[in-house]
Amino acid sequence: MSDPTPAGAPYPRQWEADVLLRDGRAAHLRPITPADAEKIADFQSSLSPESIYFRYFTLRGDLTPKELEQLTTVDHDRRVALVLTLGPQIIGVGRYEATSATEAEIALTVRDNHQARGVGSILLEHLAAAGRERGLRTFVGTVLSENSRMLDVFADAGFEAQQQVDDGMVSVSIDLEPTEQSLRVMEAREHRAEAVSIKQLLSPQSVVLVGVSVREGTFGHTLLRNILDAGFTGELSVVHPSAESIAGVKAYPSVRDVPGSIDLAIVAVPAERVLDVARACSEKDARAIVVISSGFAEAGEEGRELQRQLVQVARGRGMRVVGPNCLGIINTAGEVQLNASLAPVMPPRGRIGFFSQSGALGIALLETVRRRGLGVSTFVGAGNRADVSGNDVLQYWEEDPDTDVILLYLESIGNPRKFTRLARRISRHTPIVAMKTGGSMQARPLGHAVRRSSLPPAALEALFTQSGVIQTETLNHLFDVSQVLSFQPLPQGSTVAIVGNSDALGTLAADAAQARGLEVLDQSVSLGASATAEDFDGALAGLLDDPAVDSILAIFVPPLSTAGEGAVEAIAHAGARLVKPVVATVVGVGPDGASSVELLMRRDDAGVPMEGSVPAFFSVEEAVRAIAAVTNYSTWRHEPAGLMPEFDDLRIHDAGAMLESIMGDSLTQVGDERILDENQIAGLLGCYGIDLWPSAQVTSEDQAVELSQTLGYPVGLRLSDPELAGRADLGTQRLNLESDAAVRTAFRRLQNRFGVKAERMTLQRMAQPGVACVVGSIEDPLFGPVVSFGISGVTTELLGDRAYAIPPLTDVDAARIIRAPRAAPLLLGGFGAGEQALADLEELILRVSVMVDEHPEISDVVLDPVLVSAKGLAVLGAKMSVKVPQARTESPVRRLTD
Repeated sequence: MSDPTPAGAPYPRQWEADVLLRDGRAAHLRPITPADAEKIADFQSSLSPESIYFRYFTLRGDLTPKELEQLTTVDHDRRVALVLTLGPQIIGVGRYEATSATEAEIALTVRDNHQARGVGSILLEHLAAAGRERGLRTFVGTVLSENSRMLDVFADAGFEAQQQVDDGMVSVSIDLEPTEQSLRVMEAREHRAEAVSIKQLLSPQSVVLVGVSVREGTFGHTLLRNILDAGFTGELSVVHPSAESIAGVKAYPSVRDVPGSIDLAIVAVPAERVLDVARACSEKDARAIVVISSGFAEAGEEGRELQRQLVQVARGRGMRVVGPNCLGIINTAGEVQLNASLAPVMPPRGRIGFFSQSGALGIALLETVRRRGLGVSTFVGAGNRADVSGNDVLQYWEEDPDTDVILLYLESIGNPRKFTRLARRISRHTPIVAMKTGGSMQARPLGHAVRRSSLPPAALEALFTQSGVIQTETLNHLFDVSQVLSFQPLPQGSTVAIVGNSDALGTLAADAAQARGLEVLDQSVSLGASATAEDFDGALAGLLDDPAVDSILAIFVPPLSTAGEGAVEAIAHAGARLVKPVVATVVGVGPDGASSVELLMRRDDAGVPMEGSVPAFFSVEEAVRAIAAVTNYSTWRHEPAGLMPEFDDLRIHDAGAMLESIMGDSLTQVGDERILDENQIAGLLGCYGIDLWPSAQVTSEDQAVELSQTLGYPVGLRLSDPELAGRADLGTQRLNLESDAAVRTAFRRLQNRFGVKAERMTLQRMAQPGVACVVGSIEDPLFGPVVSFGISGVTTELLGDRAYAIPPLTDVDAARIIRAPRAAPLLLGGFGAGEQALADLEELILRVSVMVDEHPEISDVVLDPVLVSAKGLAVLGAKMSVKVPQARTESPVRRLTD
């Protein structure tokens, strides 16, 4: 739509949002405009007498033209109104009118037939965000005491609120500052709505296939055959301009001709026709459409615009979109049995939820699932991921009783902050196994509308580690880990026992285990080449009962004699006990010709592999790699989740005011940047309880001597030039200067060596000797704020030896990040850092995390060096830049991302 501009106020496009209602339906929220007068009149006339009485405290008729003008003409600042639309109708209106610089009166109204769908809570949430943006601190309102629904909206929002009852009227006052409770409420509502929308997508009772052909081999005909072969339990219709039926399924000339409502539409028509199909589906009250068709964002700019319009049309009419350019969806549940995909064979019923962004590779991935003996609960092939994303599907799988393991094949991550938040919550009870193609986050797959990141691959690895996600190296690794998680219990520790009849393979396995960080049981059992089934059975039973053993790798190489007959069955028996994870590397076939892999499988009456099956691998290295990945996950899962920091000395509003003043009128466009001076840096850090070690800028010998006397000897002198600051390896600093003469000599020598680069120097009192570290953060376009830590020095820079984490951080995150770099032993070993100093360092990282999470304007901050010693911690230097930021990928309010 065009940008309406009421007198004196620009239209705040950033307040527009697609949202999900409580029942999973999409709706569109935007600021009101004068063009809405007719719709507001319709909205008002639809209200029941009770709703009118609750809103105006009296019964009244239609709005006059003057009233309509007043209600629809706002300044988007002191007078703000937001409307929530579903299709052509306004279903809710929220507005505030400021009564002072920090307070405003609020009013919410919801169309009667859309009440109890979460409309009021969405309006309140977005009005609060708009109010905070305009400097408001408090909303006040008056509600009739019998208007229990509206009182519940205010009470249940999670904000700090007060209510006062007087003569049947309730005065409500709401503090707009988000609280831990309001954030929990928002996340719970987001989870419920997104999970419901995906459940409706995956469990339709009626499906229409648009684009089917009578010719075999076409996409449409293939989709129809796959749906029929899977045995879909609901009502199926097809759309064809002339046929009466295709493959025995009733055909209709258009979507509008299909009788009744439609839950799901599968679309395989040319790209230029998809928008018309989407509009027709909305008229049939469809919940979702799966767009198999290509020719969208992957095809260039014109296709990208078509894709944007598709999402706008669908969401604006309450529908979700899978795709376009996607493989489709699968639900193997007996009550659904839907294979609305291009995969020719529906995978076996199982307990793996599978999300894939690749269409071309998706069919091969599903075939691998089947070949590995794995089973799937639901599958979503998202293609261009224009609407439904991996985050949406994670919300559904979080509480899906049919899903125990989640597999993700990712080509991009559109909202890493939300992914981190969801994954670390879900991974506590359901393992997530992911493969992200491409080591760099700077690549943008065709068709994916995702921002580029400037961060190294280590940042993505940190995202997975922090979230408990098992990151795999290859597709084989993805399925190797999935087999262990699907069939065997989690290990309780990192000790692996190796038992087998091949000393050579046993040695290779032990080496691989140690290289992966596993502990190998000293008494790992070599049974010898002539080991019998009884030998295997006895050894495995002993290891299963040994409390020192956490997981078992069984190795079997069929001997030339018949001595080993039954050994594979003995391994299968051990795995079926489900005491601890058992995996195997086996070669050969069973006595009846069955493969070893098959002999290790336990199947139910339907032939589906069951828990207790033993994963079999072609090499011991693959087996060990899978065990190590599952062990690391189990270790993370058993660690405490950690606590968010609570600091009572933060001056967040002061920091915000300081940043606003610094940016002033000169930084106005996204990307405009400014490097801060030392006083500005010290002021901002001070608002978050971070004190810089005393220092001073000097430009002459005499000034250096005078300030050295003030600071107290010994002192250090270093260049302030930004290109050379921190380059101690180039001789840019002089330390432990203990007299006036030493200061003069050092000043002259630095000036003689570096010339104009030494016109300005930094003087500091010497701190206690210790290990120099660097704590930093960057505001990344994709990830948002990313905190980093490393040991200070040029070696760290050259080797990229840094650890990363995405705020908000817990105390466990902070403890992990300082121990993650390869050079961490310098800090943790016998080099002087005490326990209190490490605790102080963790607190410093948490304070930096809170600061950058709160202020996206802080584009870059580097604390270097941070000196850590047995006596404590000192922040000797800092650099900081501010920039007009892009809106972060995760909004502070509920909204569907673009």
